Amino acid sequence: MEDRQLYQTILGLQEPWYVTAVSLSIPDAEVVVRVERREGEILRCPECESPGPQYDRMEERRWRHLDTCQYRTVLVARVPRVKCSAHGVRQIRVPWAEDRSRFTLLFEAWAIRVLRETTVAGLASVMRMSWDEAEGILRRAVARGLARRERTPVAVVGVDETSFQKRHEYVTVVADVKTPRVLWVGDHRRQATLAEYWATWTAAEQQMLTSVVMDMWDPYIAATREQLADGLSKIVFDRFHVMQHLTRAVDLVRRAEHSALRRQGDERLSRTRYLWLRGEHRRSRRDLLRITALRRAGFKVGRAWALKEAIRKLWRYRSLTWATKFFRKWYGWAMRSRLGPVKQAAQMMQHYLYGILAYLRHPYTNALAESLNAKIQEIKYRARGYRNRDNFRLAILFHCGGLQMDPH
Repeated sequence: MEDRQLYQTILGLQEPWYVTAVSLSIPDAEVVVRVERREGEILRCPECESPGPQYDRMEERRWRHLDTCQYRTVLVARVPRVKCSAHGVRQIRVPWAEDRSRFTLLFEAWAIRVLRETTVAGLASVMRMSWDEAEGILRRAVARGLARRERTPVAVVGVDETSFQKRHEYVTVVADVKTPRVLWVGDHRRQATLAEYWATWTAAEQQMLTSVVMDMWDPYIAATREQLADGLSKIVFDRFHVMQHLTRAVDLVRRAEHSALRRQGDERLSRTRYLWLRGEHRRSRRDLLRITALRRAGFKVGRAWALKEAIRKLWRYRSLTWATKFFRKWYGWAMRSRLGPVKQAAQMMQHYLYGILAYLRHPYTNALAESLNAKIQEIKYRARGYRNRDNFRLAILFHCGGLQMDPH
């Protein structure tokens, strides 16, 4: 098989396109494949597919293709322009590349596979291209995936923020909790940020939405309450986030008590921080024996820990009435404990009780959204950070959006 037939087959070219010449430049380490279109064939408008007369031929254009061994491979062709009665002069489509792309479909598909395993800078290095060219492939891939995404109703949505840079810079991430996949990424974590996203939902989509799982962040609460029909009734506060507040309160009690005891030469609370912070599934029998001994000794942190562990029962109830009675009893115990951090956490729970108890009707958490958040942080670390939110948003959607991004 001669070289022209070889590349005709490799490129999958069919009539009226054919390979006219193949040349190798050793100094440039480049294979140039020249392609032409047979004269007299019908030209069609790329917008409406209507036939029309040839207007002219563009200057030679170049498309990067997959390498031939160690040599860069480039397609070169002059593409005709058609004169359409409806759309004017348009350049016809070529079968090996998308419109306005400087890469063949096979090259972009391979680049997307490489990009799933590395960063834009890594892709540029591996594929021997500029950073701008690599970033353009990422941008087109995400745009292609978003254009193909079907607008299907989502029943459970998770809303979370993730850090973008230092100095409390954040982006808001909205995810489908059941899939999980990232649906949308917005700048900052303000009320206007989430309100912008909710404004894109139709009345029918809002009706299908049953739960919005989030942390107890007032701007998100306000946006959901004001933008969604029955928005307040759909809010479910993540129970792990609630427990995080109580765990922090226990640690504050321990730190204050430990400091006071050390001044008196008492070191019994030394190296006990994680003893009180470990979850119930990570606690050993030895930990429980030590906690029991410290509680019997009358330490304040023991009382704080007992309050934290007791509230776990709240999420095991099935009856809203009994859960409310249990919380009121627990709240009274917490307010009588004379432990400042625990009382503050209890008051916070009392304020947001409507969304905490909503878990009994809609038992969803942000655990999957948190796993997405961990993946997002890994993406940020691998890229050594991002300078602007747009690039960060593209990276999140590329890796976590569940998009179909390969070119046809």
